[in-house]
Amino acid sequence: MNNYIALALTFAIALGFLRLMDFFAHRGWIESKLSRKLIHIGTGPIFVLCWFFFDDAPSARWLAALVPFAITIQFALIGFGILKDKASVDAMSRTGDPKEILRGPLYYGIMFVVLTLVYWKDSPIGIIALMMMCGGDGIADIVGRKFASYKLPWSKEKSVAGMVSVFAGGWAMSAVILFIYVKAGAFAAPFTNYLLPLPVISLVGAVVESLHYKDIDNISMTLASALVGHWFF
Repeated sequence: MNNYIALALTFAIALGFLRLMDFFAHRGWIESKLSRKLIHIGTGPIFVLCWFFFDDAPSARWLAALVPFAITIQFALIGFGILKDKASVDAMSRTGDPKEILRGPLYYGIMFVVLTLVYWKDSPIGIIALMMMCGGDGIADIVGRKFASYKLPWSKEKSVAGMVSVFAGGWAMSAVILFIYVKAGAFAAPFTNYLLPLPVISLVGAVVESLHYKDIDNISMTLASALVGHWFF
C-alpha cells in the first residue's frame, strides 16, 4: 500500500476510535473513568497493527509517527484551553478539568511518538513497551478499582490486584501482538523465543508502575520495559 494512503487510513481508524469513545462518554453511556481507560488500552494495539499498512521505506516510521504526534498536539491544545472539545475532556479527564489531559494522556502520546521513531518494526522492544503501557497500566486501574485487595506497603495508593493486573495485562497484550507479528513474518524468530523475555519485562514494568510517582507512570514503566527489552533483544 502507498504510505500516504496508509497514513490516511491509520488516521481515520485511530481518530474514529477516539471519537467513538468521546461520544460514549459525552452521552453518559459509559463513565469518563472507563472511557479514559478504554482509550488507554485500545489505542495502542490499533495503532501498532496499522503499521502493517506501511512498507519498509525509511520514511514510513516518520509518517506513521505523525498519527500519535497529531493526536498529542490536539491533547495539548485541549489541555491549554486553546481548543474547546468537551467530549474529549469528558472522555480523558477524571474530574472534567482540561488540564488533566496535560499529564497522563499527553505523556501517553509522547511515548508513542518516541517509540515509533526509535524502534518501529525493526525490533519487538518498542511494541512490548507500548503494550505494557496500554495493557498493563490501562487494565490496572480498572481491576484495582473493581477488586478490593491489600495495599502495597511501598505505595499506599496502589494495590496488589492492580500490580498483578499490570503484569498479566501487559504480558497478555504483548504476547498477542507479538504472535501476530511473528505469524505475519515481521519478526523472524519463532514465538517461543519470547516466552522467557515477556514475563521478565512484564514483571519489571509492574514493579515500576507500582512506585509512587503519580501521572508519570506512562513514561517510567514504558521506558523501564524498553530498557529491559534491550537485555533480551
